[in-house]
Amino acid sequence: MEDTIRSAIEQANHIVIIQADNPDADSLGSALALEHILGDMGKDIVLYCGVNTPEYLRYLAGWDRIIDTMPSQFDLSIIVDASTYTLLEKLNLSGRMAWVKSRPSIVLDHHATVEHKLDFTNMQLIDGTAASTGQIIFDLCVANNWTMSAAAAEHLMSSILGDTQGLMNDLTTAKTYRIMAELTELGANRPQLEEARREYSKMVKKIYQYKGMLIQRTEFASDDRITFVHVPQTEINEYSPLYNPAALVQFDMLQVRSAALAIVFKTYDDGRITAALRGNNGYPICGKLAEYMGGGGHDYAAGFKITDGRSYEEIKAECLRYATELLDTPMES
Repeated sequence: MEDTIRSAIEQANHIVIIQADNPDADSLGSALALEHILGDMGKDIVLYCGVNTPEYLRYLAGWDRIIDTMPSQFDLSIIVDASTYTLLEKLNLSGRMAWVKSRPSIVLDHHATVEHKLDFTNMQLIDGTAASTGQIIFDLCVANNWTMSAAAAEHLMSSILGDTQGLMNDLTTAKTYRIMAELTELGANRPQLEEARREYSKMVKKIYQYKGMLIQRTEFASDDRITFVHVPQTEINEYSPLYNPAALVQFDMLQVRSAALAIVFKTYDDGRITAALRGNNGYPICGKLAEYMGGGGHDYAAGFKITDGRSYEEIKAECLRYATELLDTPMES
C-alpha cells in the first residue's frame, strides 16, 4: 500500500488535503505537516475543512490557510484522521464529494473501527496501533525518504501530543517516544509548542464564566465513574464560535477522582444529537462506546452523531447504560 500511495503522490501536481468536520490537534497537525512535506516536493497544496478551525487550535501556524470551500481543480485528495462518511457531512452536503470520488484519493487514519466507512478508494493506510495520524505520516516519510522540515516536524509533534493527551495515555508506546525524539532532532521545539498552546487556550471572561456553568451542571452516573453534561443549541450558537464547549470542560470532568469517562452531549434544533467522549488512562472504552452508538474513534477519544429522531433522554440513557457495561467488563491486560 505504501508503494501505491507514493506513486499516487509522485504523479499528482495539485493536491487537496481534507480534514473532517471535527478538527482536532491530530487532524490539523497532520494536514499542516503534509502541506510542508508535499509542498517541499513541489506540489501545489490546498487545505480544506468544512468547518472553521476552533480558536483553541490556532496556535498551530498555518491554520489560516485552510478554506471551507472544496476546490474544483485538483488531481489527488488526501483525507487525514478520518475514514468515515459521517465525519465528512459538510463535504457531502456541498455536493462536492463527487469530485473527490472521481479522482484518486488517499485515506490516512488511525481509527481502525468506524461506521459508514469510506468505500470509494482502496488507497487507505489505516493503522489502529498508531498513536495518531501524525505518526502514520511520520512513518510514510521515513519509508519514502521524504524530507521533513522543522515546521513539518513540529506539526507532527502537535498531532501526537493531541491524541496521546500529552503522552499521558496508553496510546503512547516506546515507538511514540522514539518518534518524539526524532522530531525534536529535526527541529520541533516542544516547550515552545506547549507555551503557544497554553497561550491560545486562555479564554475571555465570557468563556471562563461559561466553563464554570458547565462544571456546575455536570452530572454523574455509574457510581460517579461517568461525568456528563448537556449543551443545547442556544449555547452552541453563543459559545462555540469562541470555544468548543467539549474542549473547554472535558479535561476538568476527567479530573474528578472517580471519573473514568467524560461525555459532552450536544443537541441541535434539527434533531441531531452528538457526543464527544474522552477517557482517563486505564479506561480504553471510548472507541467501543462510539462504535456501539454509530460513531467511531479510538480508545481514549471518540464521538458519535444520532440523526434518527430519538430524544436526548433516550440517547443519554442508552449511552450511559452501555458505558457502564463496558466499565464493568474486566479490562484486558
